[in-house]
Amino acid sequence: MTFEILNNYCLSHIGAIKEYPFDETTAVYKVGNKIFALIDEESNPPRINLKCDPFYARELREMYHSVIAGYHMNKKHWNTVICEGEVDDTMLFEWIDDSYDLVFASLTKKVQNQIYSS
Repeated sequence: MTFEILNNYCLSHIGAIKEYPFDETTAVYKVGNKIFALIDEESNPPRINLKCDPFYARELREMYHSVIAGYHMNKKHWNTVICEGEVDDTMLFEWIDDSYDLVFASLTKKVQNQIYSS
């Protein structure tokens, strides 16, 4: 998995934008001004932080060595995935989708409608 693939996939979601609010190398992906993913552009292999259901987040950490508690994030709700090949691409894309869906669902109906209509 490469940064470019992760970047393009995150930006393929409706209303997704990329910003650099923390530093020049941490890409932050938002929907409705809320974060659903962060990628350290300098790490090799790439690392991506994703929001996750708290119970599922713990389960994933127990199942995969490359899934750890979210780096610099609320460790209950965020995982960091080290993209070194242990997790296949399809599964990683599903986790990105889940993160996006969790954040999108937390937005007000007004903001959700604005995103759909833009």
